[in-house]
Amino acid sequence: MPEQQALVQGTQYWLVLSVAAILPILWTFTLALHFGRPYVIRYLQGLTLRFGGDVWWLSYVLMRDALMVLTLALSAVFLFPNLYLSADLGVPITAPLAALVLFWALLAKLTGDSDDDPKTFRIVSVLLVIASMLYIIPQIYGVEAHDQAASWSAIANLGGIPGSLVIGSDLTIPYLILNLSLTGFAVTGGIIFVWFLRKTKFESAELA
Repeated sequence: MPEQQALVQGTQYWLVLSVAAILPILWTFTLALHFGRPYVIRYLQGLTLRFGGDVWWLSYVLMRDALMVLTLALSAVFLFPNLYLSADLGVPITAPLAALVLFWALLAKLTGDSDDDPKTFRIVSVLLVIASMLYIIPQIYGVEAHDQAASWSAIANLGGIPGSLVIGSDLTIPYLILNLSLTGFAVTGGIIFVWFLRKTKFESAELA
């Protein structure tokens, strides 16, 4: 029935827009927990109880990594063409790229030790900053500011930049971004699979 279809579509749009609105908060907490590592280490050095330090560190690592995975899982919504390419939703145009770069950050954490290796920590830090900028900037200056752009002056409107940061009627660039992101996910997944097979083969050879 048309009423049921409208209800389902409206619920779907509400869910996607709610995810899009809450993701900047998750990105902020992700960056805060990641760059809060030096503070946590200094705090642990002041603890005299070893068990308490271990519990504190494990809790921090669990919350930090779980928040990254949760952010990636919610960002995966923008990899669906029927949602990302919908002009009615007006989601950030670089949202799929943000999810891809976050996936690369998780790959760096998987193949390295960002807690003990300074080089891996710097790589993860740079990737997280890039990914957050790819989402937060279009969300704030595109999605949120686009509704108010009509009432601004020509100078405040920044030459139509807010409208170019969201999905509109012209889907040429969004199609390119979506295909590039999906290709990046496929290639990265293949790299993870090959790395896992090589690591498993190496460990099996050591056990033999």
